[in-house]
Amino acid sequence: MSQRSFASAEYAMKKKRTRREKFLGEMERIVPWTRLIAVIEPLYPSSGRVGRQPIGVTTMLRMYCLQQRYGLADEALEDALYDSQALRDFVGIDLSRQSVPDATVGFSSSCHFQLFNWH
Repeated sequence: MSQRSFASAEYAMKKKRTRREKFLGEMERIVPWTRLIAVIEPLYPSSGRVGRQPIGVTTMLRMYCLQQRYGLADEALEDALYDSQALRDFVGIDLSRQSVPDATVGFSSSCHFQLFNWH
């Protein structure tokens, strides 16, 4: 069982649910994440290579969806993930255990979603 950070616990106890949280909750509910990941994973870079290890396919897909929804460049997405607990929860980032992926990895290009002509 994982322990929550103080910030996550405090955020979870707030009274009002924002429009962003409602939208992300709906997106969580209706997007076929498992099926999308199954299509992307065989084409996604795996670990074991020299250099920077790739971000997990699930995290990258969710970050890519946020970029498309909110019209964010890589650097703006990195900042938004640091600023918003709702976005971090959606992507699955807990700042007490890991940092937000660095924008220099090129979220949109390293996803290789261009192969699917998804943008």
